[in-house]
Amino acid sequence: MTQARALPDDATEWWIYLGVPALYLLTRRLLAWHQARSQGTEHPVRAAFDDEEPQETGAGAAAVGAFRSYRQLLGFAAGAVVVALVAALTEGGVRLALMCTLVPVVVVLLAYLDFRRARTHRLGHGRT
Repeated sequence: MTQARALPDDATEWWIYLGVPALYLLTRRLLAWHQARSQGTEHPVRAAFDDEEPQETGAGAAAVGAFRSYRQLLGFAAGAVVVALVAALTEGGVRLALMCTLVPVVVVLLAYLDFRRARTHRLGHGRT
């Protein structure tokens, strides 16, 4: 009986896959820190970790799960599809090269777009 390939066999692959959410979180925190520092906050690191969005209730809150809009949901879905395609359709050196070049760009771009959307919404300029 042949078992389908489900989990990586190599420790390097595990580090790459675990690095995707870590890179996203690090990018979000760095962007929040940079914004707090440029606004002159007394403790920018503390402000970066307190940068959670308040949960809205009411008729104006059009949230889709944890996402604020369908555009944000589709962006994350497209990013996940890119990462999954790179992981599923490539092997060896090509996979490593793409996971170290294309995937970080996609993850940082999604973190930036998510941060920008949250910042715009916090400032009251966003559409709900």
